[in-house]
Amino acid sequence: MTAGLRELKKQETRQAISDTATRLFLRHGFEKVTIAEIAAAAQVARMTVTNYFPRKEDLALDHHEALVASLADAVTSRPVGESALAALRREYLAAVERHDALAGFSGPEFARMIAASPTLTARLRELHERREEALAGVLASETSASADDFMPKAAAALLAAAHRTLFQQVLELTSAGDTDQRIATTMARTAEQVFGLLEPSLAHYAVRRAGPER
Repeated sequence: MTAGLRELKKQETRQAISDTATRLFLRHGFEKVTIAEIAAAAQVARMTVTNYFPRKEDLALDHHEALVASLADAVTSRPVGESALAALRREYLAAVERHDALAGFSGPEFARMIAASPTLTARLRELHERREEALAGVLASETSASADDFMPKAAAALLAAAHRTLFQQVLELTSAGDTDQRIATTMARTAEQVFGLLEPSLAHYAVRRAGPER
């Protein structure tokens, strides 16, 4: 088997385990399903499940790595002349338009499952905190901030809080049974208001400069 085929097989196995776990979680509730039950239903060894998903929560929140990196990635990929705030607003509105899971879009049953699970709620809070830390690191690098410059952390806290609040609103609207399209329309309008609140302080912060030095 070539390296490419092996990698494809690993991805297929990971997805199959995740899909099986999600079905069980939705049927029985996250807290009641065990790793052993997931392994049996997916027809793999228990160790195989934990090799792919060291934490049970990540079987449900299987986009956790992308979520943590999302804000930092949006800032590092912004074009010359664009601020961190403008980049994050643009990327968020695009995510809402495509009903992206990283913006909180899911099915009603899934959203209710998260709300009903203290473990998943705590894990989601941890992921939001890690996303804020990653953003702060990028902002410090992008602005060549000194070690005692508090601005990158402060800006990251404000920007991450905006995203966390919007994410939670999407979950609540989903749990209430709104369609993705209705949620997207509502959140696009809400996001403009939320990001607008940050304009006075962050509109000109971390603007991408031309050349290797930013």
